[in-house]
Amino acid sequence: MATETPTVLGRPELIRVADAVAQEKGISTEEVLQAMEQAIQTAARRKYGQEHEIVAEIDRRTGEVHLYRELEVVDEVEDPDRQIALEEARRRNPAAQVGDRLLDPLPPIDLGRIAAQSAKQVIVQRVRDAERERQYNEFKNRIGEIVVGEVKRVDRHGVLVDLGRAEAILRREDMIPRENFRPKDRVRAYIYDVRHEPRGPQIFLSRTHPGFLAKLFEQEVPEIYEGIIEIKAVARDPGSRAKIAVHSKDSSIDPIGACVGMRGSRVQAVVQELGGEKIDIIPWSPDPATFVVNALAPAEVSKVVLDPEARRVEVIVPDAMQHIAIGRRGQNVRLAAQLTGWDIDIVSESEESERRNREFRELTQMFMDTLNVDETIAQLLATEGYGSVEEVAFGDVEELASIPGFDEEIAQALQERAQEWLETRERMLREEAERLGIGDDLLGFEGLDLASVVELGRKGVKTLEDLAGLAADELVEMLPDAGLDTTTAGDIILAARVALGWIQEEGEDGGSGEREANDGRREASPKA
Repeated sequence: MATETPTVLGRPELIRVADAVAQEKGISTEEVLQAMEQAIQTAARRKYGQEHEIVAEIDRRTGEVHLYRELEVVDEVEDPDRQIALEEARRRNPAAQVGDRLLDPLPPIDLGRIAAQSAKQVIVQRVRDAERERQYNEFKNRIGEIVVGEVKRVDRHGVLVDLGRAEAILRREDMIPRENFRPKDRVRAYIYDVRHEPRGPQIFLSRTHPGFLAKLFEQEVPEIYEGIIEIKAVARDPGSRAKIAVHSKDSSIDPIGACVGMRGSRVQAVVQELGGEKIDIIPWSPDPATFVVNALAPAEVSKVVLDPEARRVEVIVPDAMQHIAIGRRGQNVRLAAQLTGWDIDIVSESEESERRNREFRELTQMFMDTLNVDETIAQLLATEGYGSVEEVAFGDVEELASIPGFDEEIAQALQERAQEWLETRERMLREEAERLGIGDDLLGFEGLDLASVVELGRKGVKTLEDLAGLAADELVEMLPDAGLDTTTAGDIILAARVALGWIQEEGEDGGSGEREANDGRREASPKA
């Protein structure tokens, strides 16, 4: 795009000023010069009129300012302030085409007091915006790092920390309990968030974040920094106690010893920074049971029973160890649960023994009542792991006959009695269902067995629509002996709603389906 030689505003000092401002604010000289160009454009519009499209250019080498009016090349001029005819444009530039933009040189302007003030405000604002953007871009990439700053101000909301090139906020809830700072104090903290806000980028610091503990160990333990030892998980009760799970990629290096250091020097340096927070260093294990046992240290564990689907684990401990496993105010088991990601139930050996004895007695009595056998045979069935009449009725007869004291004849007789009892119960339940007026849709629903359907009928739930209208906790309360939790109950109610056509099953019509009964639960509904 060819132009005539424009009138020049001599400003050789502009480059020096831009360099000084850029150095002071920590931004590029180019950003300052762009702010100056915008300010000059603003001032020029005040002189020549807002209807003009003014362009200001500062020569990056000499600092000279050039002013232009930008005009669009058109066949027929409708707006003479912003357009120029093709014929006129070609007199200035023979290569001009319709749609091109021509820069028409403007005479110099003398910045008056008001225009100069406006230009200054534009420059200040643009420089401030550039400085804020620089701060945001710099610190958003430093989330997860530890920084050291000087306390600038302390109030009831927290601490304002001067990081040199920016200011950060350390809120009260992100400070270790009983921790106090005064202006001029040096503080070390963890950057956990950087946000764009109307007043500028906000940098949030924390001394309670689990990542702070992990980064402190990374600074103190060279093997962690080098990646030989990996921090797998961290759990903290800030200011009181913490647990950290570590794993060594090199079998010749002890991860616990490396983190503790010579005479505890490494871990003590971290403890001192955290105001005396006690730290348990735990060996990580890919086996959940082993990891849970390690996480409950210093408590000893007798047995672990895992429920992988619910991510729940029952831990049996000696009676003398129960209070240690739980910890003061539940702290030890709570931190172990955070560290492992499993819900942990602590049960003493005496409690477990009492529970097993009670279950054994109840099971023995159930077999005596249903199979019409004596206590010895009922106890043998319970001891061998039979937990229901259905298991006896439909189990392998040879396996039943292999129980010490049993033979094939006894096994066959027990199966016949069990099947007869089940048939009798089925007939009685169906008769009661008929008396109660339970609908065929509920009787044919696969999500519940007949006993549960009859129990619901006794409590007024007699159709599939009645079931679909329940809440999960209501269903759990109505079927106390079915072993339901709210998740399973929600699945059953959801299946009933799908069967009625109230909602679509997940995957139909590309939809995800409604989750009124229990958000995010599975489609299938196990029998109660």
